[in-house]
Amino acid sequence: MPIVNRFADLADEIAAWRRDLHENPELGYDTTRTAAVVAERLREFGCDEVATGIGRTGVVGVIRGSGSGPTIGLRADMDALPILEKTGKDWTSRVDGKMHACGHDGHTAMLLGAAKYLAETRRFDGNVVLIFQPAEEGGGGAKAMIDDGLLTRFNVDRVFGLHNWPGKPVGTFLVRPGALMASADRFTIAIEGLGGHAAKPHLSHDPIVAGSAIVTAVQSIVGRNVDPADSAVVSVTTFHAGTADNIIPQTATLTGTVRTLKAPVRDLVEARLGAVVEQVGAAYGVKATLHYRRDYPVLVNHEEDTQFVGDIAAKIVGEANVDRDATPTMGGEDFAFMLEERPGAFIFAGVGENVANLHNENYDFNDELIPVGCSYWTQLVETALARAS
Repeated sequence: MPIVNRFADLADEIAAWRRDLHENPELGYDTTRTAAVVAERLREFGCDEVATGIGRTGVVGVIRGSGSGPTIGLRADMDALPILEKTGKDWTSRVDGKMHACGHDGHTAMLLGAAKYLAETRRFDGNVVLIFQPAEEGGGGAKAMIDDGLLTRFNVDRVFGLHNWPGKPVGTFLVRPGALMASADRFTIAIEGLGGHAAKPHLSHDPIVAGSAIVTAVQSIVGRNVDPADSAVVSVTTFHAGTADNIIPQTATLTGTVRTLKAPVRDLVEARLGAVVEQVGAAYGVKATLHYRRDYPVLVNHEEDTQFVGDIAAKIVGEANVDRDATPTMGGEDFAFMLEERPGAFIFAGVGENVANLHNENYDFNDELIPVGCSYWTQLVETALARAS
């Protein structure tokens, strides 16, 4: 595996940065410590510009190469998850109920490692914009940074992202052109019935019975409305109602998520969900109202850039270790917003076959990926911004 020798030498140092971030996780936009650490390191490395407060707590570092050329953006996410860690590692989270269960600590550390190398060597023409983003986990930090002028202020021409992928060995990459990750939408169903005594259900309109029927009915949306050749998920994930065993409650609230890989399917599922909720509610004598919020769009890789990042990965790990037709995942990723604005691509890097699943209390980023990820980033930059001969 042709790992850049500098990263083999720096691996322990970069791993120490990663473990420090792991011990001090922060959620959403509240990544003030993480952002401060990132900004301090970028300044130490000699970045030509370091900007903070982009998209509330995002950090941007700029490294200028020799000569003129385009500008590419490399993105890492910084936020953690509201999960109580149970890894038992020496660097376990010091904050109860918060942990880096998705590897964003590793993503940040690898991009910092690449920044250190690129600032030292500058073997490229053009500019590199290092994007350290808050609030990927449901907060839409990518869009917040875009809305704050990220892409225009720093004249970004193309954008690239990377995410670790458990279940695949270190030294493998997965990518595909087109839809790689699903849109991620949220919904709330508010049910208004008529409460009363549990011994006299005929005098009430039970929101629990109605809600249960709605949960069952929405399962037919994918199975009987979506083309079997397409992918969609409708999951009801919470159901809140009632206060005592002898009271039929007045209200119930359900929440859930919708995932799709095509915009027309997204529109179809939203429309059918609204109709099913209203009509099933009416059949049970209650008022059922759908509140639907579109969050992250489908992450769509641009074809030319997908070929490019696949070639870069192959230079690092060999063609046999790059899956260029990876199966799309129904997970969401707000890097999709950046790919709506600029050409680019998102790639998965195997983090180990025995690493716990993402968003799991036993997950921990595998530091063996660090030299691979750093080498990928620097090879991408030096190829995309190759000096004129």
